[in-house]
Amino acid sequence: MTKVKKAIQAHGAPAAVGFYSQAIETAGLVFCSGQIALDSATGKLVEGGIEHETRRLMANLRAVLNEAGLGFDDVVKTTIFLLALKDFEVVNGIYGEHFDPPYPARSTVQVAALPRGARVEIEAIAIRKA
Repeated sequence: MTKVKKAIQAHGAPAAVGFYSQAIETAGLVFCSGQIALDSATGKLVEGGIEHETRRLMANLRAVLNEAGLGFDDVVKTTIFLLALKDFEVVNGIYGEHFDPPYPARSTVQVAALPRGARVEIEAIAIRKA
């Protein structure tokens, strides 16, 4: 029987902190779990505020995509989870440094809390080019 899903495990991104995969590939789609600003070496949340957190989580997301043989150009949908919508402009600016038009579809929501005390989390869906 052929597997219909394949787990992606990037060593350049922090290990999962629960019962989930960093990403799952199926039918040419890669579903990346939400990344927060954990340092992959220490497993601790980076310090320095929303800018440092956003830059680190984007590096973590890049590592997961790269492990799958993909990059930010292959991302078709993202979801941003913010502890405070007041941080939207900073997060949006750093996010925009990683994508070129056409930009992925995106949702941004404010949440009551995030794992490990993070201020921002981003998940992504990417597609393999035919």
